[in-house]
Order: sequence, then structure tokens, then C-alpha cells
Amino acid sequence: MVSFPFTDITSVKQRPAIVLLDTGDEDVVVTRVTSQPVQTPFDVEIIKWQQAGLLVPSIIRVHKIATIEKRLIMRRLGMLRDNDWAQMCAVIRQLWQQFL
Repeated sequence: MVSFPFTDITSVKQRPAIVLLDTGDEDVVVTRVTSQPVQTPFDVEIIKWQQAGLLVPSIIRVHKIATIEKRLIMRRLGMLRDNDWAQMCAVIRQLWQQFL
């Protein structure tokens, strides 16, 4: 669980997130996890959500990325399973190819 900032940066919401990058300094790059249904091609359904430590079926919003301080991480819930991680990575590649 992390304190994930709203896009207007006026407040935060505690929510699950996936750590995409940890370079060893005080920050990490995370992407949002939600229980709301798929809305865009950049949303990835977590198939093995229970094994990932989530309480409800969840979606990764790959296009909702933030850099946050590690101190904003409240607790670790679990880890994505290999197939869910691979699916998320494939969608990340799709997202970045749109900018190349």
C-alpha cells in the first residue's frame, strides 16, 4: 500500500501499487492498482490477484505512473506472479512504442 498522488497533486489516496523501478535511492517508480474495471488498452487485469496479496480482483493502470518517496510505502502486500508480470511488461512496451 502506498500513498499514491492524485493527478492534480492536491492530495493522495492509499492504494496498492506495483513498484516498477527501484534504483536504490530514496524514490521508487510505481504504477497504480485499482479495483475499477478495465477502461483503456493500458489496463492489465491481474489474473492471480489473491496470490499477489490483493483483497479483491484488481487492474494495473500501466499509464498511471508516479515517482514517490519510499517512506510513502505503508506495507508490502505481495508480488505479481510471472504471467501477470509478463502481461504488464508487454503493455508497458506497447505504451512506450507509441512514443518512439
